[in-house]
Amino acid sequence: MLALYMLVPVYWLLVSATKSQHDLVTTPGLLPAAWHLGDNLSALFTAQDGVYGRWLLNSLAYAGAGACTATLLAAMAGYGLAKYRFPGRETVFSVVLGGVLVPATALALPLFLLFAKINTTNTFWSMFLPNVVSPFGVYLARIFAEASVPDEVVEAARMDGAGELRIFRSIAVRMMAPALVTVFLFQFVVIWNNFLLPLVMLQDEHLYPVTLGLFTWQSQTSRLPELQTLTLVGALVSVLPIIVTFLLLQRYWRAGLTAGAVKS
Repeated sequence: MLALYMLVPVYWLLVSATKSQHDLVTTPGLLPAAWHLGDNLSALFTAQDGVYGRWLLNSLAYAGAGACTATLLAAMAGYGLAKYRFPGRETVFSVVLGGVLVPATALALPLFLLFAKINTTNTFWSMFLPNVVSPFGVYLARIFAEASVPDEVVEAARMDGAGELRIFRSIAVRMMAPALVTVFLFQFVVIWNNFLLPLVMLQDEHLYPVTLGLFTWQSQTSRLPELQTLTLVGALVSVLPIIVTFLLLQRYWRAGLTAGAVKS
């Protein structure tokens, strides 16, 4: 029953995306009608000079670049907190855990004010920089580093003359690979689904991610009813990159979750 509850909205979206605007408002939502998915996709990518394709590329840029950078920073921070002993280490980690508890909605307005002071709102950087730090990613990376990178291996590498950067790059990163894929997936999904930050930061329609772009279309459906169909088809297309990413990285993701579940 729970699976049915979760899948019915997905089924409704799939069915609705195949309908014409007329069928969408005249037929029951869960019943299929004449197949118009090809026409709807063509209309989606040609509407308003192809702005939806631009929104999709923007989302890929924000989520891809942000998730890669956040994963790298989380790996370095997590490895450092796990393998180095220094004064204040646990205090730093406690601050990181505190960052996990702060909701993103509470940070949107302060971030906007900070970026406004340096005149970088409504730019790529206003979407990229706030997403390159992931407290949850640092937490996961530390747990994974403690579990998957033995101290004996690190010490043996040091005795062989390897520097700290080389140990991290050549040994730790490879051992933490499943964990880093997990961090990447979490951060990619968070950035892809982010709505409030672009709503606050961006005014230029050509910089919108797909979430904000579809919202602007949905808000105009009372004036332009044809945008309702485009919004539904756009929502269907927007979930495909996430599905593809999960399918490609699934085995690494599952291995990463298993490694982090039990700490040796």
